[in-house]
Amino acid sequence: MDVILKWIGGGTVAAALVLAGVAIGSGASAENPLVGASVSNAPVAAKPVHAHGAIAAKAIADAKRLYTVRRILPIEGPIKYGEWHWDDEGVPDGPLLVTVDLEARVISIFRGGYEIGAAAVMLGTDDHPTPTGVFPILWKQRHNVSEKYGNAPMPWSMFLTSDGVAIHGGSEVQNGYASHGCVGVPDKIAERLFAIAKKGDKVVITNGQRMSHGDSII
Repeated sequence: MDVILKWIGGGTVAAALVLAGVAIGSGASAENPLVGASVSNAPVAAKPVHAHGAIAAKAIADAKRLYTVRRILPIEGPIKYGEWHWDDEGVPDGPLLVTVDLEARVISIFRGGYEIGAAAVMLGTDDHPTPTGVFPILWKQRHNVSEKYGNAPMPWSMFLTSDGVAIHGGSEVQNGYASHGCVGVPDKIAERLFAIAKKGDKVVITNGQRMSHGDSII
């Protein structure tokens, strides 16, 4: 397959609406028309009024979710082998999360829910598949060489499993090339991701899962 399709879903981002509770108090008095008789005034307890409904519930839920999709890079057309995109200008600080879709063969890098990077990737084969699941970055190695596979250079390695599956550069991300289970990415993306990734940051590898604005990634 010469062309890799990166699925970009449409969606609507609901604005967060916060409604303050309103305390309402009232009092009443009555005068008995009979001479010498009276009725005392009794204050009515204030009752708060709270926001209800789908908009308020979504606002609360979005605030609690750390990994909600808030932006997808405006990439025109499918991502081809060797192609990469990066735009973190103006993106606020936030947790880093990386997704890899085996079906689309695309990596996406999110910071605080904003996609800042994307590229086509090289993946494993049927004999040496790239695993799916949620993986923390276990450790990083800038100048890694794979002794297991003929001293192949794997710069900017970010290891996901104890048996050596990693995201790394130094690969020919082209049609017909494959790895032994690793996620090979263009050097420019590998270098940028390596610079901001930390031990414990999560990498989510799926097989065909699609997301749009407002979706929770994990």
